[in-house]
Amino acid sequence: MKEAPVLAIVVPCYKEEAVLHETHKRLSQLLDRLTTEGRISPRSYILYVNDGSTDRTWEIIKEFYKNTSYACGLNLAGNVGHQNALMAGLNAVKERCDAAISIDADLQDDVNVIPEMVERYMEGNDIVYGVRRERKTDTFFKRTTALAFYRLMKTMGAKSVYNHADYRLMSSRAIQQLCRFRERNLYLRGLVPLIGYQTACVYYNRDKRFAGESKYPFKKMLNFAIDGITSFSVKPVRMIFWLGCIFLLIALCVTIWTLRAYFLHDTVPGWSSLMISLWLVGGTILVSLGIVGEYIGKIYIEVKDRPRYNEEELLLR
Repeated sequence: MKEAPVLAIVVPCYKEEAVLHETHKRLSQLLDRLTTEGRISPRSYILYVNDGSTDRTWEIIKEFYKNTSYACGLNLAGNVGHQNALMAGLNAVKERCDAAISIDADLQDDVNVIPEMVERYMEGNDIVYGVRRERKTDTFFKRTTALAFYRLMKTMGAKSVYNHADYRLMSSRAIQQLCRFRERNLYLRGLVPLIGYQTACVYYNRDKRFAGESKYPFKKMLNFAIDGITSFSVKPVRMIFWLGCIFLLIALCVTIWTLRAYFLHDTVPGWSSLMISLWLVGGTILVSLGIVGEYIGKIYIEVKDRPRYNEEELLLR
């Protein structure tokens, strides 16, 4: 039987001063209980990753580090985004734990399923996904668009777990494999399934945000969705190719029809059809160029090979 694992809980934080005390309280109580029961090592800890917050988030994390048990901190030099901050935290703990759980600071994900995650890990699973049972706490718009996004990702051929965000347990070796993926446009929900190790799922009900405001407004969610699609599928580019073939076929038919009308002297001033055709073809060209440009932009970012983040301060025990 495996020894009690050293568990690291990685918590990305961006302007979370309103909720951080409650988050630390709940996670600390949970680690206390699991340690007392002998299910995790007493050397387990929580790593808060400050993603360039402009409020007192980092000051609070330093207070936790000085005055409480379990708390560690990583301060990033500037805001790099949730996915990069999470990756920074996982990279920091990969050699200092047996398994790590990533969870957001807003307390929407149910911390009470962490013991079950540890159980699934002890059974031999390297990756344990936290999956929502339902989306009753979401608005109709968010629920509908999320469902459409997951279906679109599946259609595009990307591996993903339906209703799973970034609440998961990963073994140390799984994290080390994840760190081998060097792309700058991170979409961890698509990258983690590519690792290929044995996986399991635990299910929970998602709560409303405990305090503060959501850090994922519609604009960020839209950008996140675009990153997810263009980072894991070339089907949009292939769709453009086939769309071009369809338009060539239509153009051929129109040419035949035009020549027939010309030789039969059946021509009629076609201002309306001409304008409709110009707008349709012109719009298709612009959309196609935009999709291709999205991929070219990602190539541009990747070839520069800039670091995803810069660490300013690391507080570990």
